[in-house]
This record gives sequence, structure tokens and C-alpha cells, in this order.
Amino acid sequence: MMEITELQKIGVGLVGFGMFFLLFGVLLYMDAVLLAFGNILFLSGLAIIIGLRRTVGFFFQKQKLMGTSFFLGGILIVLLKWPILGMLLETYGFINLFRNFFPIAFGFLGSLVNIPFLSKLFQKLGETTSIV
Repeated sequence: MMEITELQKIGVGLVGFGMFFLLFGVLLYMDAVLLAFGNILFLSGLAIIIGLRRTVGFFFQKQKLMGTSFFLGGILIVLLKWPILGMLLETYGFINLFRNFFPIAFGFLGSLVNIPFLSKLFQKLGETTSIV
């Protein structure tokens, strides 16, 4: 079993708070300050969890460069107080960056949920996103 260090636990907390502030910023009608704070916390937490070198290696792979540019450009636009456009760009970049992880996440959710209808739905989503 893999051991999680104290620094990685702090990173998980930062990612959690980042997601909370992003959600809270969206719920408060695209509050630019909360969205910017959530973005900064999310990225810093991600860098702490997997390491700075691996984070840069992940974001700047040749095949993920377009998704990275949209994601980081969206963060920059949010920081410049254009939250709706920035979040749209970020969402597009996030989907491009993490599209390979969606089948894994949907498969995990399907095995986690013990409701037959939802399990079948998550399995179907996992199968259809793995083809794309």
C-alpha cells in the first residue's frame, strides 16, 4: 500500500478547498475573486500532491498543449475579472486535459454506487468515454 506523506495531505486539503471555492464562486454568480482563489488553491494543491516536476510534465506534454493553453488561459482571464469567459475556457481545457481519466472515474463511481440504475448509467458513461 502506498504511503501518503504529510505534505501530500496538505496538497489534498488545498485541492479540496480549491474545489470548494470554485463551486462557491460559481454559486455566487461567477464571483471573480472566489474563482481566482479556487484556481490558485487547486493548482498549488495539485503541484504539492504529485510534485512540481510531474505537474509541469503532465501539463506541457505535446498532445495536451491545447488543453493546457485553454485551461491556463481561462485562469488568466478569470484573474483579469472576466469570470464567465474564463470559466468556459477552463472547462474546455479541463475536459481536454483529463479526458483519459473520465472512464476510470465513471467506472469507480459505478462500483461505488449500489443502486442498479446508477451503476448501469456510470458503466455506460465509462464505456462511451473510453472510445472517444
